[in-house]
Amino acid sequence: MRAFAVALALFAAPAAAQPIARDYTPLDLSKCRHKAGRGEENYGEWSCAGFAGIAVQVRGGDQRVTVSFGPRAAKEPAASMTLAAPNSEGKTIEWRHVPGADGKPKPFAAILRWNTMTVGANDEPFRGQVLVVTRLPPGAVCHVGYVDGRANPDANALAQKIADENARGFQCGKDKPVVLGQQGPGFSIPPSGH
Repeated sequence: MRAFAVALALFAAPAAAQPIARDYTPLDLSKCRHKAGRGEENYGEWSCAGFAGIAVQVRGGDQRVTVSFGPRAAKEPAASMTLAAPNSEGKTIEWRHVPGADGKPKPFAAILRWNTMTVGANDEPFRGQVLVVTRLPPGAVCHVGYVDGRANPDANALAQKIADENARGFQCGKDKPVVLGQQGPGFSIPPSGH
């Protein structure tokens, strides 16, 4: 039994020590397939190519977007997750990945900088940015965490920390998303109950 435990530990060690890499892809909705929405506040949905065969879906309506990933993007929890403040999608996706058994990259998290619009003192609009970390398939796709992109000079590193330490074991619908760093006037997370 002890020999089996040692063998199991040796087998598991390389997986735990897998190097994490990153790649970037543009998110340009003008180059994605668009399906028009119905109604004035429904902007429709865009199907975009992502990284390593993972599709990206963006939906817009009521001055907010949702961004989901994978073959079942429209049915994933992320497809109904947005920020409370009016928002829009950013222009670049960072993909966090490890090498698969076949040597190809296996993305486990995506980081996207969302643009927000909040109201500050004297009812003045304030443009903010929130880095949204999303867990990728296999398994459910959902938001794992948030970082204020303007209040933190190391916002990218904080978002990478959330992705690398939480995304793979995160249980959508059960675990609470992680918020790291300072939070300024442009910061926003999903409405309570989402």
